[in-house]
Amino acid sequence: QVQLVESGGGLVQPGGSLSLSCAASGSIFSIVVMGWYRQAPGKQRELVATLTGGSIANYADSVKGRFTISRTNAKNTVYLQMNSLKPEDTAVYYCNSKAYYSATSWDDFWGQGTQVTVSS
Repeated sequence: QVQLVESGGGLVQPGGSLSLSCAASGSIFSIVVMGWYRQAPGKQRELVATLTGGSIANYADSVKGRFTISRTNAKNTVYLQMNSLKPEDTAVYYCNSKAYYSATSWDDFWGQGTQVTVSS
């Protein structure tokens, strides 16, 4: 199977920046999509940004122009650069990957989550 390990996150003041990273390891046959989701207290998990192997990026409207997703295919690592952070960006951020772990089998894999808090 595939394991996702996140790093980054923490506490930042409004207007500040943070960077998250997520490294995929394990029985990776191929990765279709890697991305980030977030879940604020009392709310459903929502998409933040995704990036396909063909470098097609998709962003939530709320983060367009502020967040940038990137990926190093060779290292199966995805990054999320978050700028101009707002208090409403406060959430647990989860790394996600839709990946094949064999030639014919794929699944949806999740990291353990990392807290991002935007507060003065």
